[in-house]
Amino acid sequence: MRIPLIAGNWKMNKSVAEARAFVTAVQGKLPAPDKVETAIAAPALFLETMLEANVDQVLRIAAETCYYEDEGAYTGEISPKALRQIAIPYVIVGHSERRRYFNETDDVINRKVHAVFRNGMTPIICCDETMGRQSSGEKIHWVVNQVSAALKGVPAEDAARMVIAYEPSWAIGSGSRASSDQAEEGCYLIRQTIADIYSDDLANGVRILYGGSVKPDNISGLMARDNIDGVLAGGSSLPEESFIQLANYQNL
Repeated sequence: MRIPLIAGNWKMNKSVAEARAFVTAVQGKLPAPDKVETAIAAPALFLETMLEANVDQVLRIAAETCYYEDEGAYTGEISPKALRQIAIPYVIVGHSERRRYFNETDDVINRKVHAVFRNGMTPIICCDETMGRQSSGEKIHWVVNQVSAALKGVPAEDAARMVIAYEPSWAIGSGSRASSDQAEEGCYLIRQTIADIYSDDLANGVRILYGGSVKPDNISGLMARDNIDGVLAGGSSLPEESFIQLANYQNL
């Protein structure tokens, strides 16, 4: 059984005080983790403060990125080893904004995936689909290539723990929503790609999320689809009430 995962990605938003207030505000208002798991990926500067405010709570605190080396002369980077030491469970890897603005290549993303696994954490591996490729009918090759590249050299025992997020870049923060049919198609394709690389059994156990202008008014339709196991929400995860609604989508 794949437990749904409702995750938020704050990107470069909020202050330390606002992050602490958010964690406090959602306490007691999120589902039990055996029904729906919830997570917020926040800027590295906020993580320890959020963890301190979140003791014995169901919300998981995640990282938005990390580097692929554990330590060294890498000014400004975030150590996966350090994230592990403060008990961060999830790290987002390969988000389209990291690819676009910071020139992260498939090779860099693959190294980061290995680093996250090496440190006992779970990567939320993002794969993209550009509007140009969608319009020209090449979206299938694009999604397959990004998933395959991210998983290069990853053993099955690690892959079984991963989460993958299908995030078409044209839908991220744009207000342009993929239909539930489009989202389901992308997530189904990802699952089939995982099955081709590993096995049907492994693919059927992996959680695949959809991200791209997800809001309380469209999450129920997405979550009703067979291959969508959760969402990776951006702007709608910032307000406390909106995230609470996303997490409790079954009651909307």
